[in-house]
Amino acid sequence: MRIREKAATIRKSFQRPKFWVTGFGWCLAACAGAANTIAFKCWMLYASHVTGSTSNMAFRLEGYQQGEYGSESLKEACSLVFSFLAGAYACGILIDKNQVHFMGKAFYGLALVLNSALLITAAFVPGRLVPACFVSAACGLQNAMCTSHFGAIIRTTHVTGTVTDIGSTMGRISMIYLRKACRCAPLNDIDRAEIGVDARKLAVLAGLWSFYLIGGLVGIYMENVIPGPRALLVPAFVTGSVGLFYMACRRLLKNYIKKLEQDRFSADLQEAQQALAHMGSRLHDLEAGEDKLVVELDAEMGHMIEALHEVEADFDNVYGESGREFARQACGDPAFPSSIGKSVCSRQ
Repeated sequence: MRIREKAATIRKSFQRPKFWVTGFGWCLAACAGAANTIAFKCWMLYASHVTGSTSNMAFRLEGYQQGEYGSESLKEACSLVFSFLAGAYACGILIDKNQVHFMGKAFYGLALVLNSALLITAAFVPGRLVPACFVSAACGLQNAMCTSHFGAIIRTTHVTGTVTDIGSTMGRISMIYLRKACRCAPLNDIDRAEIGVDARKLAVLAGLWSFYLIGGLVGIYMENVIPGPRALLVPAFVTGSVGLFYMACRRLLKNYIKKLEQDRFSADLQEAQQALAHMGSRLHDLEAGEDKLVVELDAEMGHMIEALHEVEADFDNVYGESGREFARQACGDPAFPSSIGKSVCSRQ
């Protein structure tokens, strides 16, 4: 029994991201791969390769001290790293959480539109270093939009960590099979659960790496078709479209949820009205001399008031000021008894 419980816990430790999250991640990885290859073909600079740029900074610093490199070479290496950092910083200002969700004030769509704007700017700004820095900032912004999914981290502009995770995940799966083969033992529930979790992680990570590679190939092809930095308009169009699509879906979903909450709130108020009418009849019976109804009536009244306050609190948490305004309108409706209005509006 304990083995089954442990296996169930392992299975819950990772859930495959929803299809739309995975699809968007793969799409953005392809765009990053395209932007990076286009930047290299145009300016011989890798925009998202911060590890290499940092090593280049070390070479340039040492060479600058020895007189082998000039200040321009050092400025180039530093600019790419700090542009990537600035893009990630901007994303941190826009997005305060690392999980994609439609509610709250997570401006994922705005971040993607800003990413698109940076790529468009890079496509039209003359020179070599400045447009490459815009691409690097776009990569930093996009890469900071990582999404944690119960143990897997989706990053879309470089694949060093992705390939590392793919290798370690494959190693864990192989080790389970080797351990069982050496012992001539069958797989138990825990082994199967661990393999299942790692296989789901592997599918997500392999997809990211594959689409980054595909995006790089597409970027090379687009640079041949549209010579020069103008090829960046293709990944810019895709990321901008994804951002606008996300914002549209988010707004539609929020409106839908708001309508459901308003319908539920109205239904609960109507139910409370009916309960009050029922209590009125019970009070009439009580005045007629049926003293045994006192305890039952008191319990019903307490339950109704408690439920009404819970609905009010939930509605206020979801909608804030708009929810309070809706409650005021409902409470001001003459169809509702004044006692309901006092109960609902007591916190307004």
